[in-house]
Amino acid sequence: MDIKVILKEAIVKKASDVHINVGMPPVIRKNTELINLEYPSVTNDDAKKMVIDMAGQKKFEKFEEKRDLDFSTTITGDGHRFRVNAHYQRDTIAISFRVIPNEIPKIDDLHLPSIVKNFVDLPRGLILVTGHTGSGKSTTLAAMVGEINEKHCKRIVTLEDPIEYAMQNNTSMIEQREIGSDCTEFASGLKHVLRQDPDIIMVGEMRDLETTSSTITAAETGHLVFSTLHTINAAQTIERIIDIYPANQQNQIRTMLANTLEAVVSQTLFRRIDKHGMVPCTEILLCNSAVRNCIRENRIYEIPNIIETSRRAGMQTMDSSIADMYFKGYIDRQEAICRSSNPAKMEKLLKPAEHLQPAEFAL
Repeated sequence: MDIKVILKEAIVKKASDVHINVGMPPVIRKNTELINLEYPSVTNDDAKKMVIDMAGQKKFEKFEEKRDLDFSTTITGDGHRFRVNAHYQRDTIAISFRVIPNEIPKIDDLHLPSIVKNFVDLPRGLILVTGHTGSGKSTTLAAMVGEINEKHCKRIVTLEDPIEYAMQNNTSMIEQREIGSDCTEFASGLKHVLRQDPDIIMVGEMRDLETTSSTITAAETGHLVFSTLHTINAAQTIERIIDIYPANQQNQIRTMLANTLEAVVSQTLFRRIDKHGMVPCTEILLCNSAVRNCIRENRIYEIPNIIETSRRAGMQTMDSSIADMYFKGYIDRQEAICRSSNPAKMEKLLKPAEHLQPAEFAL
């Protein structure tokens, strides 16, 4: 069973993910739905050969020891890239692929709020993109770095696990370092990146205390830093960062975070109903003086209200974004209601959509 053939078929079918599990045929995810491909069931020997063909014998030996392996692969000839995770389940090999588009998308093409473009012009600070796995965080980060690469002459260093979008130098100079091959881990890479004269640093994920601390320190020392977290909204993002630290350090990190955080973009993807593809709905938090005071004084619970009352400044709640995407004809009404934070309120809001304009509504 040739993995390249399977991946090429996934590209043709415009899938977002490919899954290999022993005992069943390859499965793709297209527009959030899982679809079996017409292949024989995968054997453990098939899966083992796939990993070795893509990662090489040396990495396979590491995989057998650690039982998990993250890497990226490219289909020779057409240049399509995939983020890959090989792992074990029920003592058999399983593989998950995420399709990475060839070109870095534009912010406008992703239907992100226009305020996101302003983040790339900031001289320093911390910008966080958050959401669950598969919510498009890496794509949003790549789009912002791509915008910088077109507008500014900066030195950009990225730390990724693995490298997803292959970025080309334009007006900026870009170095992409892959965890595991170019540096051992995020924390180690961040420690040394400050000696590499960066203007902008992109950290693939703030996944532990050491990485989080180093990321915030990089922002505190005058760099513009982009990173991600697996949180679903801005308030939870701030709480998660603070909770990573021991209790005796939390007052200090509140002050550091209040001084460095510039914005949080929390997003989730919806299946489009007007054409093939997905569209993000987003919550936007901008760190004004009110937000910074809430962080310092541990009044995080007030942040959702600040977002809701600061629409003119460019902030927006997730429910407001969901309603906006519905009124634009991008997403399904029932899905919009089910995935909102207040389904009853959303249902009432969307009911008269046939004869009223979106501007007449506010969440």
